[in-house]
Amino acid sequence: MAQMNMKEAIRDALRVELKRDPNVILFGEDVGNVGGVFRATEGLQKEFGEERVFDTPLAESAIGGLAVGLGIQGFRPVAEIQFVGFIFEALDQMAVQAARMRYRSGGRYNSPIVFRTPYGGGVKAAELHTDALEGLLAQTPGIKVVIPSNPYDAKGLMIAAIRDNDPVFFMEHLNLYHAFRDEVPEDDYTVELGKAKVVREGSDVTIITYGMMVHTSVKAAEELEKTKGIKVEVIDLRTVSPIDIDTIVASVKKTNRAIVVQEAQKSAGVGAEVVAQINEKAILHLEAPVLRIAPPDTIYPFAQIEDSWLPNPARIIDGVHKVLEF
Repeated sequence: MAQMNMKEAIRDALRVELKRDPNVILFGEDVGNVGGVFRATEGLQKEFGEERVFDTPLAESAIGGLAVGLGIQGFRPVAEIQFVGFIFEALDQMAVQAARMRYRSGGRYNSPIVFRTPYGGGVKAAELHTDALEGLLAQTPGIKVVIPSNPYDAKGLMIAAIRDNDPVFFMEHLNLYHAFRDEVPEDDYTVELGKAKVVREGSDVTIITYGMMVHTSVKAAEELEKTKGIKVEVIDLRTVSPIDIDTIVASVKKTNRAIVVQEAQKSAGVGAEVVAQINEKAILHLEAPVLRIAPPDTIYPFAQIEDSWLPNPARIIDGVHKVLEF
């Protein structure tokens, strides 16, 4: 197996699918000759040609509309939205057109589209570049929302997303593109959409999270075990819509306490949905209310103060003590 960072793993997934299926087409702003802002698609246009990998105008609504049109004609578009804050211009195409296509056409047409976008804080980027906007699509029936936390999952989830017959919103954390390398198979494999993973076994409390917050939560868990002997189980959702409630409930039945950690603002997000489903399906196994650790409900702050706004290991450790002492 090769050692890849997450950016390289995503590029390798795109290469696998472009080579395997001639109907896969990749496009977006600067994804061709430049290879994208973060070079995630570097070299793919040279390898597969300008008809398969090409640049678009700076118009997200046009990118979304092109993806929908290609999807109903039998292609499998991978459309990049250059930064997450730019999805608003394409939300009609994503949530109204692509997500409803199979339903409104009675199964005659599909929208096998992957909408890729970088997101995530801690990198001191400009406004609208780092917000965590997964909640906007997670509430939309008909579209899956995928957020990998490591290179192995990123490649397998991307391949699975491209092969899915319904649209997938695929979010790639800026802080994870180059954070570390992992062993990633160079051949073809998939990671099942809609399936969470227990990344750290524990017995005292369950943390449910995704994306960059997986690593923040694991750091907190390691510190708690080292200093207090507290054993924290960490679940990486990987897909935040649909949520793998079965894996969550199995863990809650073991630990009897749960915390949800998310990078998006606290209200009306993925964390709130996880808490609701735990209450519906496992409330009698809880010995404390489920706690949410998330940023406050404010506009994403400017770079100077974002480190104070984002969840960190200290806040998670404090949350673990709260649910254990309830």
